[in-house]
Amino acid sequence: MSFAQHITQLPRTYDPALGRETAALFCDLQKPVQDLIEGAAGSSPFLKGLLIREREWLLEQFDASDTVMARLLESLPEDCALDCKTALRRAKRRIALWSALCDLAGVWAFEDVTRALTTFADHAVSHALDFGLKQQITRKKLPPWMAEQSSEQLGLFVLAMGKMGASELNYSSDIDLICLFDETRFGKDDFADVRAGFIKAIKAMVQTLNEVTADGYVFRTDLRLRPDSGVTPVCMGVEAAERYYESLGRTWERAAYIKARVCAGDQKAGAHFLHQMQPFVWRKHLDFAAIEDAHNMRLAIRDHKGGGAQIELAGHDMKLGRGGIREIEFFTQTRQLISGGRDPDLRTRQTLTGLERLVQKQWVPSDIAHRLTHHYVAHRTVEHRLQMINDAQTHRLPQSEEGFERVAALIGQDVAHLRREIYQSLTEVHDLCESFFAEKAQSPSQSPFQAPLEDDVQSIVEGWSKYPALRSERAVKIFERLKPEIFSKLGDAGDQRRAVMAFDGFLKGLPAGVQLFSLFEAYPKLIDLMVDIVTISPTLAGYLSRNAKVFDAVIAGSFWEDWPETEILRADLEQNLSLLDGYEDRLDEARRWWKEWHFRIGVHVLRGLLDAETAGQQYAALADATSQGLWPHVQAHFAQKHGPPPGRGAVVLAMGSLGAGALHAMSDLDLIIIYDALDAEMSGGKRPLHPRTYYARLTQALVTALSAQMSEGRLYEVDMRLRPSGNQGPVATSWPAFQSYQAKEAWIWEHLALTRARVIAGPADLHRDVERFRQSLLTSKPFDAVARALGDMRLRIAEAKPDVAKNNVKDGAGRLQDIELLAQLGRLMQGGEKRDVLSGLQALADGRYLQGQEAAFVATAYRFFWSVRVVTVILGMSHTDFEALSSRAKTTLERFTECESVECLLERIQDYAMRVTSLIEQIVPKPVGADDNDER
Repeated sequence: MSFAQHITQLPRTYDPALGRETAALFCDLQKPVQDLIEGAAGSSPFLKGLLIREREWLLEQFDASDTVMARLLESLPEDCALDCKTALRRAKRRIALWSALCDLAGVWAFEDVTRALTTFADHAVSHALDFGLKQQITRKKLPPWMAEQSSEQLGLFVLAMGKMGASELNYSSDIDLICLFDETRFGKDDFADVRAGFIKAIKAMVQTLNEVTADGYVFRTDLRLRPDSGVTPVCMGVEAAERYYESLGRTWERAAYIKARVCAGDQKAGAHFLHQMQPFVWRKHLDFAAIEDAHNMRLAIRDHKGGGAQIELAGHDMKLGRGGIREIEFFTQTRQLISGGRDPDLRTRQTLTGLERLVQKQWVPSDIAHRLTHHYVAHRTVEHRLQMINDAQTHRLPQSEEGFERVAALIGQDVAHLRREIYQSLTEVHDLCESFFAEKAQSPSQSPFQAPLEDDVQSIVEGWSKYPALRSERAVKIFERLKPEIFSKLGDAGDQRRAVMAFDGFLKGLPAGVQLFSLFEAYPKLIDLMVDIVTISPTLAGYLSRNAKVFDAVIAGSFWEDWPETEILRADLEQNLSLLDGYEDRLDEARRWWKEWHFRIGVHVLRGLLDAETAGQQYAALADATSQGLWPHVQAHFAQKHGPPPGRGAVVLAMGSLGAGALHAMSDLDLIIIYDALDAEMSGGKRPLHPRTYYARLTQALVTALSAQMSEGRLYEVDMRLRPSGNQGPVATSWPAFQSYQAKEAWIWEHLALTRARVIAGPADLHRDVERFRQSLLTSKPFDAVARALGDMRLRIAEAKPDVAKNNVKDGAGRLQDIELLAQLGRLMQGGEKRDVLSGLQALADGRYLQGQEAAFVATAYRFFWSVRVVTVILGMSHTDFEALSSRAKTTLERFTECESVECLLERIQDYAMRVTSLIEQIVPKPVGADDNDER
């Protein structure tokens, strides 16, 4: 298709005579192209001048219109080598003319125009930088060895910021650049000369771009976005820049770096710097404090630019005024700052792509994003037409009627219609953005409780000002706005004193308040959840105050959706870890990730969304995914010193409750490490180790990865006492030794423990071998011998814990531990792959050791005890404080256990324990002598 066939719209002609006069110079072109030229020249003095000056060049372009940009850029290197300043200005004129014609004719979409302008800007900066460097090398202001290397190898790089960084340059845009260099590339003898030479090269680059000559200019260039621009040189070292951002960087600078990219110079050095900047730009947690910062910036810009209380079209700033382009950019960038630290998909430079991604991630409703996208393109189109008239870097609508007529003519609209559209668009953008940024001010209240505060409660409230969370003026300001809502919810919780004290404990434990309070202000429903937690579960409330960032998960992602498969969980963790380089950073990230999922289970239990059995499965699945996700990183880190695992590697064998797939909120992990070194005598690596030592230390590394206290806390306590020979044996067991021990030396209780064993990580072939061997052991003992050994174990447990509280559902005859042992007996007799308690009880019924209804009753008792166990751990109860629970906690416990009162609950515990004990003792005899104690 020819250029004429691509035309979808045409500008009107403001001055028909000037338009026809210019179009006559192109009489050999097709009529639609002549009409385009007539409209452009008749409405824009600047375009008229370009059309006349570049007539000969332009006449040759329409037959190969699809390759105009490519041919212009291809010729630049050769042209710049002859005369850089002239070549760049000539190219700028031609690209300005061509992009204007494509824009006015609708041949290019808005994004095509801004991309073309930005692409040329990248090339222009790169050539101007090369020119400046060569100048300094020729003048011997830079070391002579630099002459042999390109600018992409010198450690000096240029960052494109703002619209250039986002590939969104407007028609007559200036360009914002930051110039940095990597000091580590240069020795002490060269550093001072290199620094001075780079500064002069950047100044020469700016002059090449900025200077107005007879050929025009290339780009107005602004270097003021660099750190502390009032006192720093135009080119500074990376280390100094990083120190500035770490200590003094502000929210507006974080927002600026959303769009930053390397446009010239050393791409590798620039990419490394931007990677190092990610923690500054993208906070690990949701950053709702950025809302207020952005709001304050908007107000400051509006005040500085005279935004006014009303939108008046004459002279209105389409970029910085009310409802302008910057409002949409702030709207988008602020949400990116809030959540981009958690979700790398949101780290996009382009405004429209950012809006699209925010919709995909459910941060912005699709209808709002669609309207803002429409208005953004409309605003930018008006902006381009304003600048086309006289190549002026302006964003202000005309003051005169003539000016509006020219803009309307270039857009191809009636001026009255254009005025209405612009006003409606500005108004809607302002309303949409203002509703997001406006402070949620609340009227003060002396006492949101229905009754006045009691004296001791009042003194508690007055003491809040001394807490760390309220040590900053900003935190106090936000908290005062939240206070009425928080007090209102606490008042709804029941007992005034207990509710305030519960919140006091939460508030006292907060290390800081600005971010959390900003989050509450943005999402008031989280206050309901927080009050629920602090007034029901002191343990979860304490956990929440130490780890308040877990609230992020409630509003960012799938907090209320169905629990994912373990494989999906593991993949999610692995993706998070893959974004980090340091081993300790990965361990901390695993803890942050784990806390959110762990918190989710507890909240779902308190809200009645999970039963105890499902909660236990989810806690176990989380432990599986965490162990599986960390194990490869533990091994890789260890291998850096000692080489890869010798032989077939090692598997992680889950024992106890983890192996059975049922944990509660405070469970530790029972693990055994089994390795198969085959015939290897030593590991590889810089510091080889004997396989036994290698795997022992690797096991310790895994235990540390799971249990070490780090800045983000710890994951699990790890118990390895179930390994062969217990604490007397090696922490990692070789595969041959494990088989030999289990076949020849293991006690019956160890085989009982193996009924719950499950490989959760490690090589597939060793996994299969361990599982086959485990199953081969499960039916190798006669029932009577196992039953006698089990009776002995019950006696030992009873002697070790003679005093069991009446409401203890874990320890004691007929309770959880007793039922789990009974189920292991059933599993050992039947064998097979199953490991859970309920299948073990069914196995006893299948073997006629229990009648069907008896097994069903024990299963009912187990479910009841497990329900009590899960919820009491979350509530933070000991075995003796049922009566000390708050009314809301008692209600939760009663609802969860289907008991109408605490008294009913205690009676049921005693009744179930007594009846289960009677059934167990029918098949598990009491020991009659010490001789039975060495039964194997």
